[in-house]
Amino acid sequence: MKSLTFALLIAGLLSLTGCNTVKGMGQDIQKAGSAIEGAANK
Repeated sequence: MKSLTFALLIAGLLSLTGCNTVKGMGQDIQKAGSAIEGAANK
C-alpha cells in the first residue's frame, strides 16, 4: 500500500513538471489527489 501511494505521489510530481500554467498545475494536483484518494479507499 505504501509503495503504491509513493508511486502515485512520484507520478504526480513528475506530471507537475509538465505544467505551463497555474490552471494546469491545479488540475494536475487535483488528479493526483483523486488517485491517492482512490488508492486509500481500496
